[in-house]
Amino acid sequence: MRITLPLLSTAVGLGLTVAVLGTGPAAVASAPQQHEVAHSAYLSTSAKADNAGNQAFFEAVLKSVAKRQANAPGAPSAAAAVTVYYSAANAPTFRTQIARSAQIWNSSVSNVRLAERSSGADFTYYEGNDSRGSYASTNMHGKGYIFLDYRQNQQYDSTRVTAHETGHVLGLPDRYSGPCSELMSGGGPGPSCTNPYPNATESARVNQLWANGFAAALDKALEKSAQR
Repeated sequence: MRITLPLLSTAVGLGLTVAVLGTGPAAVASAPQQHEVAHSAYLSTSAKADNAGNQAFFEAVLKSVAKRQANAPGAPSAAAAVTVYYSAANAPTFRTQIARSAQIWNSSVSNVRLAERSSGADFTYYEGNDSRGSYASTNMHGKGYIFLDYRQNQQYDSTRVTAHETGHVLGLPDRYSGPCSELMSGGGPGPSCTNPYPNATESARVNQLWANGFAAALDKALEKSAQR
């Protein structure tokens, strides 16, 4: 986990130890070459720059979901809970932990759901070793991804890190100065903080974003679809 660089963090797992993680499996899926919109250091000195990246990442996921729903059969609606699909195929070591993060968010919010999908996902998890640590980014083609660095997740509770990074997928910015009870305070409270749950304010904000922000994104996607 990098302490001074304004790159990202994310995550992996429940109950993984340093001995288990080691340096990761011999064969790992490397992340896309594009790291243009890196953001969200789990512990960063540049919250302003990180949060600009957070917004870009969220908007990429939002547009992906809106485009998919606009092209789906039937009359799309922004009123029902929206499903955001993720792929964990390129992070096999941490599939169980990623699923745990999705369960945490699904039990904490009502306007958006996270589900795994083998193809056509809105964002993807990758794993491996990277000197920049874990981070979230966009691939410059309207898709988001989260890279999970082994070493970083040996230093911090990886369930909290995973849930924190997934919070960026859902639109939340970093709040490094917050207490451990705030999921988006990330590594600010230190390695001893293991809380993987968003608080009531964070959950309410996600619900608001996916009720209002998604409605606007869907309107744009429907307009483009009608022009074809």
